[in-house]
Amino acid sequence: IFVLVCLCLLGDNNPKESSPFINSSDVAAEKSQQYDGKHMALFEEEMDTIPMVSSLLSSLANYSNLTQGSKEHEEAENNEAESSRKKPIKAPQLGTLMGVYLPCIQNIFGVILFLRMTWLVGIGGVIGTFVIVFMCCTTTMLTAISMSAIATNGVVPAGGSYYMISRSLGPEFGGAVGICFYLGTTFAGAMYILGAIELLLIYIAPKAAIFPLEGLEGAEAEAALLNNMRVYGTLLLTSMATVVFVGVKYVNKLALVFLACVILSILAVYAGVIKTGIDPPDFPVCLLGNRTLISKKFDVCAKTMESSNGTMVTTQLWNMFCDSPFLNATCDRYFSDNNVTRIQGIPGVTSGILADNLFGNYYEKGDLVANKDAASVEGVDDPMTNSNSYVLADITSFFTLLVGIYFPSVTGIMAGSNRSGDLRDAQKSIPIGTIAAITTTSLVYMSSVILFGACIEGVVLRDKFGEGVNGNLVIGTLAWPSPWVIVIGSFFSTCGAGLQSLTGAPRLMQAIAKDGLVPILRVRFLVVVFSLLVWFVTTLCTALQIFGHAKANGEPTWSLLLTACICEIGILIASLDLVAPILSMFFLMCYMFVNLACALQTLLRTPNWRPRFKFYHWALSFLGMSLCLTLMFLCSWYYAIVAMVIAGSIYKYIEFSGAEKEWGDGIRGLSLSAARYALMRLEEGPPHTKNWRPQLLVLVSMDGEQNVEQPRLLSLTNQLKAGKGLTIVGTALEGTYLLNHEQAQRAEQALHKLMETEKVKGFCLATVSSNLRDATSHLIQSSGLGGLKHNAVLVSWPRNWKQADERQTWRNFVELVRETTAASLALLVPKNIAAFPSNGERFSEGHIDVWWIVHDGGMLMLLPFLLRQHKVWRKCKMRIFTVAQLDDNSIQMKKDLTTFLYHLRIDAMVEVVEMHDSDISAYTYEKTLVMEQRSQILKQINLSKNEREREIQSITDSSRGSIRRKNPAAVTTQLSVTEDQPGASKEEKPEEEVQLIHDTTTPASPATPATPLTPEAVQSPGQQVQMTWSEKSDGEPAKPPGAATPEGIKDIFNMKPEWENLNQSNVRRMHTALRLNEVILKKSSEAKLVLLNMPGPPKNRSGDENYMEFLEVLTEGLNRVLLVRGGGREVITIYS
Repeated sequence: IFVLVCLCLLGDNNPKESSPFINSSDVAAEKSQQYDGKHMALFEEEMDTIPMVSSLLSSLANYSNLTQGSKEHEEAENNEAESSRKKPIKAPQLGTLMGVYLPCIQNIFGVILFLRMTWLVGIGGVIGTFVIVFMCCTTTMLTAISMSAIATNGVVPAGGSYYMISRSLGPEFGGAVGICFYLGTTFAGAMYILGAIELLLIYIAPKAAIFPLEGLEGAEAEAALLNNMRVYGTLLLTSMATVVFVGVKYVNKLALVFLACVILSILAVYAGVIKTGIDPPDFPVCLLGNRTLISKKFDVCAKTMESSNGTMVTTQLWNMFCDSPFLNATCDRYFSDNNVTRIQGIPGVTSGILADNLFGNYYEKGDLVANKDAASVEGVDDPMTNSNSYVLADITSFFTLLVGIYFPSVTGIMAGSNRSGDLRDAQKSIPIGTIAAITTTSLVYMSSVILFGACIEGVVLRDKFGEGVNGNLVIGTLAWPSPWVIVIGSFFSTCGAGLQSLTGAPRLMQAIAKDGLVPILRVRFLVVVFSLLVWFVTTLCTALQIFGHAKANGEPTWSLLLTACICEIGILIASLDLVAPILSMFFLMCYMFVNLACALQTLLRTPNWRPRFKFYHWALSFLGMSLCLTLMFLCSWYYAIVAMVIAGSIYKYIEFSGAEKEWGDGIRGLSLSAARYALMRLEEGPPHTKNWRPQLLVLVSMDGEQNVEQPRLLSLTNQLKAGKGLTIVGTALEGTYLLNHEQAQRAEQALHKLMETEKVKGFCLATVSSNLRDATSHLIQSSGLGGLKHNAVLVSWPRNWKQADERQTWRNFVELVRETTAASLALLVPKNIAAFPSNGERFSEGHIDVWWIVHDGGMLMLLPFLLRQHKVWRKCKMRIFTVAQLDDNSIQMKKDLTTFLYHLRIDAMVEVVEMHDSDISAYTYEKTLVMEQRSQILKQINLSKNEREREIQSITDSSRGSIRRKNPAAVTTQLSVTEDQPGASKEEKPEEEVQLIHDTTTPASPATPATPLTPEAVQSPGQQVQMTWSEKSDGEPAKPPGAATPEGIKDIFNMKPEWENLNQSNVRRMHTALRLNEVILKKSSEAKLVLLNMPGPPKNRSGDENYMEFLEVLTEGLNRVLLVRGGGREVITIYS
């Protein structure tokens, strides 16, 4: 119980958000007994969902920050505890000194201090090296301050730095940086092991080499040394891994021994510095001219010496440069021209040598380590001979290289936080122990730089392996009482640091694995491996599932095995100077994100950000982050890029795999703050035409099983989203929210699942209201937030609107059209949505035809352009048709439209269709008659039985009345087609002036159909609305007759009696729809998609059904139609 409660408090995104007391009969019974008689009657109905405070506090008091893992691991451990099948095993409870301070000290005082620090001072100079040390120590101190703030802001379970980063920056950043930090810690173990082997083979037991170095020179000697380090490094790694496997308590016990060696070694150095001021040690260095000689190859620093009988004899040094031991031998020219001098390698702290060592001396590989102040005679063109007798630079040195080599010496600051699962109080121990350790080590490092420069001769400082001082460790020559104190102490120190790395790294991997961020990779993903880097990342991520397991005592066995294998890779590199910059990259990246996490949390001021550590500031965190980034590129810009690519690959993989974790991280908080800021900016005014994008509200309907009835609507949405705008998918549910909120949640889940399937990025929303009409209206009014609202509505055409049980559907549709018009929203109505292509289909050819009848702000131009950005429509060509009236110049219209499209940067073919007045056909009258009869019958359905019978009788009597001939001049003529004219667009006019179907006024006459009622025409009595379209009564002047065809004249003089009382406005509209449909079918019957201006609904609601009939006639026979209504504003512009 307490584990689950604490997980909720820690922010773990456990799907079981309810209390652990739920659905537990035993606990419920116990609770009911606790509540009895304790004045808790007010809360007795909520006893099953809300625990008592006393129970909660008791659980929290018993909390132990053991290793936290994934949900499955936690539940398994909880079940085991409940069933008492396994006795709980307490992890080691370490305090600040043993758990944080000493491990940090031991890691920081590692291999670099003893093996490379004197060389860094000699190459970079006291000033340059002090700058490097100060910059690196400042970086780690600022990082420790940020880490302390994060660590004291809540319980820190196992994982340490990974836990802090992931909970502060989110699972993607946490996983990426956590794995990088794990790799850095693992390679650090390899670096410490390599340092220990270097001490062993060069300074302690050179004769122990399996591959002997004697007699080898140059590349052969270097290769032999590397092979020896590989063999011995592997053996030492195996031994250390075995110790760690046995248990962390043994590492802690050995840590005391190793730490004692570190402290004794450092004290020996300081004692040696003091002694040099009193009695400098005798470590002579032999120079030939200004060149440093390798002292192991001779015994006396002289060319000749006086024998016991008073004669001059040659020395071993003479034999190194001359072809014979005789005084008349031929010798090396430089040897002959220069004298051999002997200088003191440790002149002492009072010698004033500090002034000579202030500035750096950088070398190319193979350069001579020389004393600038010594006299030297050499010819300009003389080649260098006997180079193996001199001390040479083994690598090319420069300032940034020194930064990369030195920085690993300060990377031990996370040694304590990595073992946070073993700490008694991580919130207290991590800040105090880490900052104290950094302060201690920083003072030692900075003082060491100055003291080394003040005590040791420059040529000795630049001698990396002490070849000029009889092969002694350079820092050992300074130590008191013996150089062996430093050699032995540094060996055990590096071994201890390696053990600490092998202890912390597996626990870090275990914490990452148990969080479940990286799922098992799918086989199809492994097939598409493009490079070795991706293979490495994916293999490592796959392994995380295995390496989360541990022994019964919590030791991460499999993680230790993985760590040892990766550490072996570093050992096979076998070069301390090559491994060190790699570590720097991974550690610096981790430190950078620790600082970023603290800065973000501070600036966002989230309510949960309440660290006990108060000595932090966002400016310090940003400074630390900037220093980390600077040091990354100072060390090695290409290593920095590689490290970022690795972290980015892991980040994208976790994001792609769907890390479903909600930890209240700072990145999410930053997103919320950025969203708020952006929304406030959007409120400042409407977007410019250039920034207009279709922000779609997609209205779908659900069936009884909560499945979307029009899934192709979301396919079309995906194809329209080349504009990258907002998408809201909404559905309306009928009922009350209190009773239907679960249904609404299931509907939203179904919508979300379909959106993922169709790859539609956006939001889903289910609204519940007493009726579907109001629910849809609520969606239109309230969807979106602030300035980020939808500007277009996408809704499917009501396919079966003529059926009796679909009466309310088409009525809601017409009201939806009216509401979008009133709200100045664009409306997109796909007809025959089931025939639209899915996202997986491809059109290899075809056309997208645009019929531009009235100006809609450019929607008809923009939508095809967006569609053609999608792979489904990419190969379709665009054609634009426009209609020319009788008095329009179609040729000029085509030119103007072509120019307009050119300025819009839209490629399309242009055609102008000429349509002039023509007589109304008999088919038009018949079609209108059927429509009005149906409307009249629907009207009667709402009457009572007696009223219905009387009304039907009156209709029948009316049909038998006198027949009046209609005056042909009164017939309003409409459109005819000249088929051989290509088309362009009509001039832009206000929509009210050029509306295709408009409310012009004609004398109203009762619609009295004369034909008998057919069974097909009678609708079910359940319909509740009349559909007759009534007109205004202020009259309209009759149009002059147009050029009538013989068929038209025949129709006029052969009018049926039923036609004469038809509403002439409806006749004209039907004529327009029929003629326009005829020409669209002729031109665009083979088009893949037809986009068409959608006429507006009648202002008088009594004609809604007629409006639906007109739209049906207008689009009849077309396979895919997208009806479009503009939102009353321009959406496309010719300007840049």
